[in-house]
Amino acid sequence: MAGHSKWANIKHKKAVQDAKRGKIFTKIIKELMISARDGGSDPESNPRLRQAIVTAKAANMPNDTLKRAIQKGAGELEGVDYEEFIYEGYGPGGIAIIMEVMTDNKNRTVAEIRHLMNKYGGSLGENGSVSWMFEKAGQVIISNEGLDENIVLDDVLSMGAIDFLSRNSEFIISTEPPDLARISDEIDEKNYKIILSKIEMLPKSWVKISGEELNKVLVLMDHLEEQDDIQNLYANFEFDEDFE
Repeated sequence: MAGHSKWANIKHKKAVQDAKRGKIFTKIIKELMISARDGGSDPESNPRLRQAIVTAKAANMPNDTLKRAIQKGAGELEGVDYEEFIYEGYGPGGIAIIMEVMTDNKNRTVAEIRHLMNKYGGSLGENGSVSWMFEKAGQVIISNEGLDENIVLDDVLSMGAIDFLSRNSEFIISTEPPDLARISDEIDEKNYKIILSKIEMLPKSWVKISGEELNKVLVLMDHLEEQDDIQNLYANFEFDEDFE
């Protein structure tokens, strides 16, 4: 179920680096605003907002920034009106790509995404063209510094986690999507250091890519990662761990 590849490792590493740089704040603010707009500003009655708050805290977002984003989304302060869309497509080698987008200008965003896909060897597809190749799961990444793996494993399984992976300096815990916020809260109560907590789209199977085709895939994914309106980016390719 964990479904991790070299690409998944790179993606998580980038997310952690972005969190440290503060770059991820813009994406989290959008999520906080839309969550509050659609479900209200009370996290106790709004599970999506509750999860967005967990993500914001894991990224060390200042409380004032977090509160302002919720107030803007709930209409208590003036803010930008974002819309959500999902775009699907294919990359070099026939890999499947899903892009979760939040934008205040759909026409501009889809034009930019189509341009990037066409320029770097990809193509946009119809809704549903590749989403069947993925499944949703919650993912919590915690630092494993000073921790006993067996104790943590017992803890998270008792909380209802469905998978557990040890990787380098981190433990990766998978959950059913509805359980993510609760399990994140319980992990935090254990004083484990949460690095990242979010809903992921995990591939059901992986496409092996190598050589020049892999270079093309990585260039495309890098440009899509840099597109400001793409909140989350998922793909189903993998490659050898020793590739540099």
